[in-house]
Amino acid sequence: MSTRISALDAATVTGKGKELLDGIQKGLGKTPNIFKTMAHSPAVLQAYLGFSGALKEGVLSAKLRERIALAVGQENNCGYCLAAHSAIGKGAGLQDAEIESARNGKAQDAKEAAILKFAVSIVKNRGNVSDAELTAVRAAGANEAELVEVVANVGLNIFTNYFNHVADPVIDFPAAAPLAVRV
Repeated sequence: MSTRISALDAATVTGKGKELLDGIQKGLGKTPNIFKTMAHSPAVLQAYLGFSGALKEGVLSAKLRERIALAVGQENNCGYCLAAHSAIGKGAGLQDAEIESARNGKAQDAKEAAILKFAVSIVKNRGNVSDAELTAVRAAGANEAELVEVVANVGLNIFTNYFNHVADPVIDFPAAAPLAVRV
């Protein structure tokens, strides 16, 4: 399969790129192609890892961050991110039905459903959400810290979606299941 920007061979990368890829390998037990492709610019890979790592310390749970990633990936039609976050979401405890619901911007929990709807609106409207949408997500229980982190998680996932659209790395996660119903 041909890619548009090649993934580096992790065994031959040197310097800061090697240090970052070795850390990913150690943490995940594998080095996904997206990271081997980002490693062409260690600054880009380090920026992604820093942003992602900082958000892991935030108020949103791992499951909710994965739900946001799935909703954004679906909205942006990113096959790599859908595959990766379906697998990572399972690792975070999401069931198949929850993954499919998240891809549709939905969740059983009313607050999480409102957050996913808000996240999808951010993508669709390029950040230009309405006052009514902010009022609705707040009414569902989202606080200011959560709202700020939703925006940050959407931004992080838009970056990886667009990166994958441009680079087209080989998907090295199990393919995401087709949606039974797109709502």
